[in-house]
Amino acid sequence: MAIGFFKSKKDKGLEDVILPEHIGIIMDGNGRWAQKRGLPRKAGHRAGAKNFRTITKHCANIGIKYLTVYAFSTENWKRPKDEVNALMELFKSYLEEAIRDFKDEDIVVRFIGDKTAFSPELQALIKENEECSADRKGMVLNIAMNYGGRDEIVRAMRRIAERVENKEITAGDITENDISDNLYTAGQPDPDLIIRPSGEYRISNFLLWQSAYSEYVILDDVLWPDFSKDMLEQCILEYARRNRRFGSV
Repeated sequence: MAIGFFKSKKDKGLEDVILPEHIGIIMDGNGRWAQKRGLPRKAGHRAGAKNFRTITKHCANIGIKYLTVYAFSTENWKRPKDEVNALMELFKSYLEEAIRDFKDEDIVVRFIGDKTAFSPELQALIKENEECSADRKGMVLNIAMNYGGRDEIVRAMRRIAERVENKEITAGDITENDISDNLYTAGQPDPDLIIRPSGEYRISNFLLWQSAYSEYVILDDVLWPDFSKDMLEQCILEYARRNRRFGSV
């Protein structure tokens, strides 16, 4: 559902709203944001990274327990080489800054996706971010980097197939829970709400298994760098108005 943003008399804030436990965000529109301003695409990615920090901290402050952001997909390697290189440099800067930026925040940082495709330097920074935040008790932040929903399911099925080959289980024993338990998000609740700025009506290979019953909110006229804390709260209010039936009447 695409929505516009305005505050009605009924929208008084989140005080009496049951918050989604897990929010997913497809951070889309950085390149278009830059192009609209006559800037190189990498400038849009820098603006998007800055906004990511703002929105992440706001999610933690209002009581969201899990946040998963789509930063770089398995398909994004197909972009022009100079843009990919600029993104890798941006990730490096972000990871270095994150160790400082989140050191006083009670946020657990996790990375989901195939990390082996990144440089040893990036992999080391990813590991350092995860390790220095592992004992925190606050919101869990999943950063999806080199992530694809299909690839995630394939990896889960391979792990389950190994158990069948080792005669630990039979094929007939496999349940939905077995698949969920072998995904990157094992042990976490499925996303209740997924937000996509930029007006694109696609899932884009994001949390395919986990989003079976997620509520989607699409923002037609907002690009990710312009997505604000107020817009986040309006998305949560829209989510709260939905009647989630999970297939029942």
